[in-house]
Amino acid sequence: MTEHSHDVPRPPSRKHGLSVISLIVLGFVSGSVAAVALALGLVREMLLVVTGGGVAMGVFLALSPRVASQWERAVVLRLGKFVGLRGPGLFWIIPLLDEIVVWIDVRVRTTGFAAERTLTRDTVPVNVDAVLFWQVEDAEKAALGLEDYEEAVAWAAQTALREIIGKTDLADMLAGRDVLDADMQRLIDERARAWGITVKSVEIRDVVIPQALEDAMSRRAQAEREKQARVILGDAEVEIAHKFSAAAGIYRNDAIALQLRSLNLLYEGMKERGTLMIVPSSMADSMSAGSYAGLAAFAAQQAAANALPEGGK
Repeated sequence: MTEHSHDVPRPPSRKHGLSVISLIVLGFVSGSVAAVALALGLVREMLLVVTGGGVAMGVFLALSPRVASQWERAVVLRLGKFVGLRGPGLFWIIPLLDEIVVWIDVRVRTTGFAAERTLTRDTVPVNVDAVLFWQVEDAEKAALGLEDYEEAVAWAAQTALREIIGKTDLADMLAGRDVLDADMQRLIDERARAWGITVKSVEIRDVVIPQALEDAMSRRAQAEREKQARVILGDAEVEIAHKFSAAAGIYRNDAIALQLRSLNLLYEGMKERGTLMIVPSSMADSMSAGSYAGLAAFAAQQAAANALPEGGK
């Protein structure tokens, strides 16, 4: 995109041609003069002269009426001097003496503008695209005070954008666009008020940074995420260690609880079929696992003996 651009076509600076009102005036004046000439019973030569004069007068008066749209204001000069604004609707001028020098559009307008390779406060070159919403509040100031008020608004917006970028760090620009929008609106509005123009809002559309810096920021963000994941894992390990330490204190003061926990661990390990577990003799003696294992084996033998007679039957 260029340094500044207009997103909407410029309104016409002048209007030419006859309106419907002009045609009505022309027909009425010409017809009235011709009717009077006929009523007076003038000779043919005089009738033609009078009728021709009536047509000329009708054409002259037909240039007087003008019609302005609801959103338009006409700046009228009389012999080069400003006499006022006209519109909306029907208004009249004095042909040959009055001149409509410009038609002002008082609707909200949009102007796109950009700043290319502009350095931020931390010396990072960026390309920034923005859009400006503005409106002509005083058509007289806009028309008489500036040669081209649209061009002036575009240049003021671009200058303000460069100024704001130079005062802002890249991180603040990426994270706080609302603040930049408000600062630019205030700065542009201060300059445009003297021209009869009000700035409605400013919006930053895009901020483009160099590709190398974008890759570096991506790697940094990834490293920060990995760091955060490891910190969370470390905090979990510390919490687990505290829980184990509290459990060890309970087991140290309660031998029965320790024995029940040991038996539960042994059961969990042996409940799966085909599992072979080797228990150290010291551990088995401490939790009397031998007695429980003997009882379990005796119960298994009794169950097998009871099953044999039933199979024989």
